[in-house]
Amino acid sequence: MTGAATDTGTAEYVRSLEIINKRGLHARASARFVQLASTFDADIQVEKDGLEVDGSSILDLMMLAASPGCHITVRTKGPDAEPAMDAIAALIADRFGEEC
Repeated sequence: MTGAATDTGTAEYVRSLEIINKRGLHARASARFVQLASTFDADIQVEKDGLEVDGSSILDLMMLAASPGCHITVRTKGPDAEPAMDAIAALIADRFGEEC
C-alpha cells in the first residue's frame, strides 16, 4: 500500500487487491463493498484494466467484471482514507463474507 499527502494535505492511499471469492465482484459483493465504503468520509475509486469507477456505485463496480484471480487497484482519498482502505482490503480478504 502506498500513502501520501496531497496538495490539500489530505491523505491518499493506493493498493492492488486480488479478488479471491468464487464469484468475483458480482452484485452481492459489490453491494457489500458499497455499503462498507459509505461508512467512511473518503472518496473511493476502483480500477481494473484501465477502467476506473466510483467505489460508491454498485453498477459501476459490476462494470469492472472483476472475476476471481484478477487484481483491482483501490484508491482512497480523504479524512478516512487509511481506515477505508484497511476495511476494504479486509472485506476482500474475507471473500466478501460469502465463503467459509
